[in-house]
Amino acid sequence: MAEIPSLIEDLALVLVVAGVVTLVFKKLKQPLVLGYIVAGFLVSPHMPYTMSVVDKGDIHTWADIGVMFLLFSLGLDFSFKKILKMGMAPVIAALTIIFSMMTLGILVGHGFGWGKMDCIFLGGMLAMSSTTIIYKAFDDLGLRQQRFASLVMSVLILEDVLAIVMMVMLSAIASGNDPDGGEMLSSVLKIGFFLVLWFVVGIFLVPLFFRRTRKLMTSETMVIVALGLCCLMAVLSTKVGFSSAFGAFVMGSIIAETVEADKIIKLVEPVKNLFGAIFFVSVGMLVEPKVLVDYAIPILVLVLTILLGQGVFGTAGFMLSGQPLKNAMRCGFSMAQIGEFAFIIASLGLSLGVIGDFLYPVVVAVSVITTFLTPYMMRFAEPCYKHIEKTLPRKWVRRMNHAGNAHQNSTEEENDWKVLLRKMLVNTVIYGILSTAVITLMLTFFLPFSRHAFGHWPGNAVCGLLTVLIISPFLRSMVMKNVHSDEFRRLWTQSLLNRLPLIFTIIVRVVVAAMFIFYICNYLTRFKNALMITIAGVALILMILSRSLKHRSIKLERLFIKNLRSREIAARVSGERRPLFAGHLLDRDIHISDFEVPEDSTWVGRTLKDLQFRNRFGVHVSSILRGSQRINIPNGSNIIFPGDRISVIGNDEQLKVFSQAIGNELIPEDPEIEKREMKLRQFVLSSDTPFIGKTLAESGIRDQYGCMVVGVEEGQENLTMIDPQRKFEKGDIIWLVGEENDLEKVERQMAASPTIPTTSRE
Repeated sequence: MAEIPSLIEDLALVLVVAGVVTLVFKKLKQPLVLGYIVAGFLVSPHMPYTMSVVDKGDIHTWADIGVMFLLFSLGLDFSFKKILKMGMAPVIAALTIIFSMMTLGILVGHGFGWGKMDCIFLGGMLAMSSTTIIYKAFDDLGLRQQRFASLVMSVLILEDVLAIVMMVMLSAIASGNDPDGGEMLSSVLKIGFFLVLWFVVGIFLVPLFFRRTRKLMTSETMVIVALGLCCLMAVLSTKVGFSSAFGAFVMGSIIAETVEADKIIKLVEPVKNLFGAIFFVSVGMLVEPKVLVDYAIPILVLVLTILLGQGVFGTAGFMLSGQPLKNAMRCGFSMAQIGEFAFIIASLGLSLGVIGDFLYPVVVAVSVITTFLTPYMMRFAEPCYKHIEKTLPRKWVRRMNHAGNAHQNSTEEENDWKVLLRKMLVNTVIYGILSTAVITLMLTFFLPFSRHAFGHWPGNAVCGLLTVLIISPFLRSMVMKNVHSDEFRRLWTQSLLNRLPLIFTIIVRVVVAAMFIFYICNYLTRFKNALMITIAGVALILMILSRSLKHRSIKLERLFIKNLRSREIAARVSGERRPLFAGHLLDRDIHISDFEVPEDSTWVGRTLKDLQFRNRFGVHVSSILRGSQRINIPNGSNIIFPGDRISVIGNDEQLKVFSQAIGNELIPEDPEIEKREMKLRQFVLSSDTPFIGKTLAESGIRDQYGCMVVGVEEGQENLTMIDPQRKFEKGDIIWLVGEENDLEKVERQMAASPTIPTTSRE
């Protein structure tokens, strides 16, 4: 008999225990993430009283996949466009929290007398909250729809980006060097370069790919393609020094801009739930009871440091970013834990040999405890705010609650110079990155092939010409974009003093564009600098004057904008686009959220008038999406169907109550559903059968016995439909369908006669 691989045994144990424990936690109305952590502790080798996994390495591999798919789902649900729309608020909050928590961690480490490097690395670990854990907790608690959750996720994504810079800094410190400003700057530029490159190229290619293959895409092929793209970006991310999870998030945010995003979210969700469960189980497996005992006091102090530190400094960071006190507290309290990046930083310290062996298990224990407390901290934020509201003078609370509006109003008005310069800078950076990427690829991969095919110098010429032709639309757009914009025209006509600076902006962009051509000539030829500068200038002038190149660059840009806004365009066509006043409602703590009606909801089949959403929850239904049909501004006579997505307007508290109701008001499960299976049975009527001489209605087969007559056999290929006026006669062969108990009632009623059922089909 073949042996079962240890991987299958471990996976079976993990999933069975996780399933049982999460059922218990579901019964106790606790977040599922806590159940996964407890299940991990039960199956870990540190728990001697239960079965444990054989190979922890396999589980950790699956857990890494889980993190990747969780971040991919997060990207699908939360794109970079949302972060950009929030402006500087997430940046201010993220930098404040990271600096404050890192300082706090270093001070706590010094308080315990730990070494210098232990303290520095500990500070880095405490500064990074877990995107994965918070995302899951929001999901479990039904908070993902709320306004503050979007800001928290923005800050977490920025923390993940800044964590890469922090690891570069920690590596430099660990090697005995002071952090080099140039090295840190290059790290930041590297992150920015690849983010812009991936996003621009992805937005250009991925929606185009889905559009061209839409007719071929089934649910099966779509989930395979989506997960394949996720894994591809994860591999590319690791190749350039980032984490696989971060690459998965980037791909998710790219796919989020496609029309297929909503369908992919539903298809990927079971995969995300499976591997996500294994990730949280693996976190629970890291708990060591011995470490909990030996380092009980440091662990307790670090837990309190994170809870209080994030509660205070997190709230302060979000308030500095312009949030009112209530939202700031909910955001800060939500981030009161550490997760996967803390493990990564601890592993980095161990691999460099600069931190003690004790620090990794201590941080793991702290992570598990704070993860366990995360849902409770999220719930504790509102009672804490109400207590502060009662304690502090009303004037203070009012000022803090209106801080967000004051911050937003102070940044609303921007003059034409700011708008124009920002557009020019963004345009130059994007096209510069694209040109750099094309030049790098051509000189790295195509140049050797060209030299092999045509010889050294002819190959150089072919490669150079092709490279310049490919990047020519980018260079032309870099120079000419925004020259005909409204801001440029207004500034040009407003004052003669504006014209020289405006001309200077064009000259700067011309020089930047010419530098790319100059670099290609310098790399591939031995011309003198003066000649190469001349060639670059002439080539650039030809690009600017070329009408075909102008049309091509405009076409490429329009295609990119179309892809970027494809989801919005599709929403507008189907009527899904939110009303223009939705953005203004955000300032009043009122916003629109979408909810899906469960199949077994008690609301199904009832009208909006019957459900009385406005009276019960204080919310308004703005639209109902049913398949490809959208019903905008529905009236009271509109009926709710299973699977409907209803757009609801309200504040956070109202939407929270509504979300709980839609999840709780369900038809109770039938414990005897198996007994209610419908069965088909044949009966032959004899002379003393009670149905003889009666019509279908008079027989009571439907009303008294709960069965239905399918038809009568009359020697034909198909059953004959019964005429309601026809009376049953001796020898009729009728077919009844009904539940087993009801068919037995009919059979007992006919038991006095010699008639017996001759055939049964179940």
